[in-house]
Amino acid sequence: MKPSPIKIALIATTLAFATAGTPNAAGCLKGAVVGGVAGHYAGHHAVVGAVGGCMVGRHLAKQHAQQQAAQRQTAQVQ
Repeated sequence: MKPSPIKIALIATTLAFATAGTPNAAGCLKGAVVGGVAGHYAGHHAVVGAVGGCMVGRHLAKQHAQQQAAQRQTAQVQ
C-alpha cells in the first residue's frame, strides 16, 4: 500500500515544525510556500517542493541570524 501524498505532507509538516525553533519557523514557512508553488508548476510536485523550500528557508534564516549576530558583536567591539 502506497502512502498518500496528503499523509506524506502532514508528516513532513509535523517534522518541520517539531525541529524548527521559533526564529527558524518563519524561514521554513516562507520557503515551504515558495517551494510548494514552484513544485506545483514544475510537474505537480508541490509536497517535494514545500519540503525542500522549508529546508532552504531555514538554512537562509539561520545564515541571516548569524550575520546579524556578527555585525552586532563587531559594533560592540568598536
